[in-house]
Amino acid sequence: RKSIDAAAARVAARKARDLARNRKGFGSGGGLPGKLIDCSSRNPEECEIFVVEGNSAGGSARNGRNPATQAILPLRGKILNVEKARIDKIMQNTEVQAIISALGTGVHEDFDIAKLRYHKIVLMADADVDGQHITTLLLTLLFRFMKPLIDAGHVYLAMPPLYKIKWSNAPHELAYSDAERDGLLKAGAEAGRRLPKEAPVQRYKGLGEMNDSELWDTTMDPAQRVLRQVTLEDGAIADEMFTILMGEDVEQRRSFIQRNAKDVRFLDI
Repeated sequence: RKSIDAAAARVAARKARDLARNRKGFGSGGGLPGKLIDCSSRNPEECEIFVVEGNSAGGSARNGRNPATQAILPLRGKILNVEKARIDKIMQNTEVQAIISALGTGVHEDFDIAKLRYHKIVLMADADVDGQHITTLLLTLLFRFMKPLIDAGHVYLAMPPLYKIKWSNAPHELAYSDAERDGLLKAGAEAGRRLPKEAPVQRYKGLGEMNDSELWDTTMDPAQRVLRQVTLEDGAIADEMFTILMGEDVEQRRSFIQRNAKDVRFLDI
């Protein structure tokens, strides 16, 4: 059994090396799921890659981006649960292959940060439960297989806004929480700003709902966007939580859920 597992691990490691060396087929298609839509610059220091949940959001990101420095990698959906899968199964997963191939660093012992093609890796998902689950899956993959990327500060979370406040006599404002929305509305009213009668506050339900210009203005434009840099602590928390929630230990999972059932933050994970 051990010899079979070791052989599978060797084959998987070779697969990862091949993926990192060669991204043939990436960036040459029509933006199919898992296909990298690359940027034109080859200077990693100025290049960014957005790992985007969903095809519709991926299409808007492709059309709204700065093609010189921003690459897009759309994902079909939730990636493999690397917590339970064997290494050979992980390396056969289409989404995992796409990520390894795009970043170029390799994994585990073969990891070489000097080969990183983008110095900003931006995970872009909806601000709902499904989106945050996908973010946790991605963080766990990076933490398990390419941890130096987090150590070096290359991994970021996009923070798309939840609301747009459409003042009729002042520039629009973006809010990233209910509390911020309420605060901006109160401050605006006190400052004499007026709201239109129809749809004064727009609620963004998801990245896929935004058109090209909205996604650029709110989430991708370096001059306006909000990014959160992922720290080692973030990765460790995601890793521990994923081990508990998605691992094999049923009793540990039940205990965790019981302890955190009253914690509202837990509901958003």
